[in-house]
Amino acid sequence: MSEINNILKDVKLPKVLKVKQEFSKYKIEDIENTLIKKLNNKNLDTKIKSQARIAITAGSRGISSYAILLKTIVDFVKKQGAIPFIVPAMGSHGGGSDLGQKKILANLGITEESMGCEVISSMEVVQIGKCENNLPVYVDKNAYEADGIILFNRVKPHTSFRGKYESGLVKMLAIGLGKRKGAETIHSLRFENMADNILLSAKVSLNKLNIIAGICTIENGYDEVADIFVLDKEEILLKEPEILIKSKELMPKIYLDNIDVLIVKEIGKNISGTGMDTNIIGRFHTNAASGGPNTVKLGLIDINDKSSGNANGIGLADFATRKLYNKIDFESTYLNALTSTEPNSIKLPMILDNDEFVIKACAKTCGILDLNKIKLVIIKNTKELNEVYMSKAAYESINEKDKIKVKIVECEKDIFFDKNHSMCIY
Repeated sequence: MSEINNILKDVKLPKVLKVKQEFSKYKIEDIENTLIKKLNNKNLDTKIKSQARIAITAGSRGISSYAILLKTIVDFVKKQGAIPFIVPAMGSHGGGSDLGQKKILANLGITEESMGCEVISSMEVVQIGKCENNLPVYVDKNAYEADGIILFNRVKPHTSFRGKYESGLVKMLAIGLGKRKGAETIHSLRFENMADNILLSAKVSLNKLNIIAGICTIENGYDEVADIFVLDKEEILLKEPEILIKSKELMPKIYLDNIDVLIVKEIGKNISGTGMDTNIIGRFHTNAASGGPNTVKLGLIDINDKSSGNANGIGLADFATRKLYNKIDFESTYLNALTSTEPNSIKLPMILDNDEFVIKACAKTCGILDLNKIKLVIIKNTKELNEVYMSKAAYESINEKDKIKVKIVECEKDIFFDKNHSMCIY
């Protein structure tokens, strides 16, 4: 690729400022005791019988304080004299295999040793009925055979569709607990119908299964637990939409309406279902969602190790590094896209030799000839947006009402690259 590199090597880049973005600091200080108090207030001891086997769901996302929250639920169930076990509830993630899903949980700190209970991973499902639109409804066989199920998940806006219910307990019931077969079924009518389908499926599951409770969290813009909700079975459909609204209000963002060049240092399934949160970057792989900034060119640097090679989301970028490409597990990545019926998220962008050339390619093709006018933003990932880098032009384009939320913490400097052309930021 010597000729490509010759074209890019002399491209000039704007200097960047390190800025601190401020979001709502609303959070729970004592997570464990807050959850225990809310569990006790629901009188769940009357629903959890001694020696009953209780399945607790665990998804594939990097939820804030995940291990603490899940261990607290496990210990609460034990205190009632029951026998808890954890079920990976993540559709087709982890390569659609029992070992792959167990590995995802281990990467998130969820193991039999850390939780003090079994982690029973299987792709075997039971059909428990059909939706009003005739789609079959599936549930993990081990969860189905348990004496009760406790749903646990984070509630947040989905990256691929909009509705009253997006990422949360309802989706966990319809897709997560449905394993690969359930996920394929729900996705089969595409994302444009996802909001309706997860609700129809969840209604069947709520009617047929012994759901002890639905426990969910929302997070602030600093990746901290902002609130915890413990819902009775009958409250899930009623209250989750209200919780979703609160989650949207607390979401982090990049305080720009227009970005000429956005560089994301890492993507990963542990960060977002689409590798990076589409709501943050303003790019979507479906027609069922929209929002965020207008991003002209997007470059990707690397993939998080906890993603286990799943590069879902790479298709949203214009350029990516060879080191990212070399880490891709195409089987798990393609399986993800086939299950969701949306290959747009895994199409390959232009692959370039290193970080420097990815950033320079974005700058060269963004349509701004004066490098001092390029609105450039560099972020670590779409979950950690407290400290980001902006060119002066980007910073100066922040809306006046938002300027108070963005503080310069380091003066302008060149983007430094080491001898391997790797970006020395973050």
